[in-house]
Parts: sequence; C-alpha cells; structure tokens
Amino acid sequence: MKKKLIIFGSSEIAEIADFYFSNFSNYEVEYFSVDQEYIKEDNFCKKPVISFNEIEKKLTPSEYDFHVALSYKKLNKLRESKFYEVKKKGYNCANFVSSSTHTNLKNVSIGENCFILENQTIQNKVKIGNNVMIWSSNHIGHESIIGNHNYISSHVVISGHCKIGERCFFGVNSSVSDFCNIGDDCFIG
Repeated sequence: MKKKLIIFGSSEIAEIADFYFSNFSNYEVEYFSVDQEYIKEDNFCKKPVISFNEIEKKLTPSEYDFHVALSYKKLNKLRESKFYEVKKKGYNCANFVSSSTHTNLKNVSIGENCFILENQTIQNKVKIGNNVMIWSSNHIGHESIIGNHNYISSHVVISGHCKIGERCFFGVNSSVSDFCNIGDDCFIG
C-alpha cells in the first residue's frame, strides 16, 4: 500500500516532484498545498490544491507525509522557511531518491525533504542535510558534507572531503576540488 503525500507548491518544481513521486516511489500524491493567497486554481496536475494555512485540520500529520517542492528562489530561503513550517505542523517530510543513484546507503546519511534525481554518484560516508535538491547526474565525493537547504543543479562535481554550508546554489557543470569548505549562502557557478 502506498503512503499518502502532500506536495507544497504549484509550479514547475511541484509538477516535477509529482511526476517522480507518482511514478518511482511508494508514495501516492493526493494533494498540493500553497499559502491561501497563492491559490490560483482548485486543482494542479489534476489533484486538489488545499490552503496551507490550516491544512493540518483537514489532512492530519498521522495520515500524510509532506514534500516541499520549491526552487532555489531567494537562495533557497523560501524552501527553508516552508520546510520548517511543515515540520512545525507535525508532518514528516518525504524524500525522493532515484533508484539509479549509485550509492552505498549504509554509509551515506540523507536528511529529510531531499529530492535526488537520477544518475548520481554519491560516495562512501557522504552526509546530506535536510531539504537538499540534487538534480541529475552529479558526483559527490567520499566523506563530503552537504549542509541543509542546498540546491545542486546538473553535472556538478563536489570532490572528496568537502564541506558545504547552508542555502548554497551550485550551477550546471560547477566543480569544487578536494578538501574545500564553502560557507553559507554561496552561489557557485
């Protein structure tokens, strides 16, 4: 039996999350949710949109998990804020990790609300924080630490023993050499 999922968002990232969760996970996406002032239509991707303001009164945290599907706007701060609001309401945050990700999950730590698409190489002893989006075809080297609320776009190389702060954005084809430390709120191109 599939678990019930609510996706926060009603834009392109939420549509992509709906596709991956619906087709490649043990979740059934049942609702989308956004703040009341951003509801434009009653449905998104043929599923109902419910106001986030009082969602826990209609869809209880014991029955539903959440996934915050927002982009890197405001250097990931909006996604960070919504992640904490969802947690404050008592929901568990669902991860999507593509089955084509090459990793030894026994030695890799992945936080909550992570969205990790296909063709990743995530090496031994990597730690990935909460609320991290990792787009397609990246390499994260051994013993690297990826902080919370980061966005790693496609074909990025983060070499071994790197430490990445919070709310960073890594552009397509960017790379970081071994043993580098990147602070918070950085834009890497």
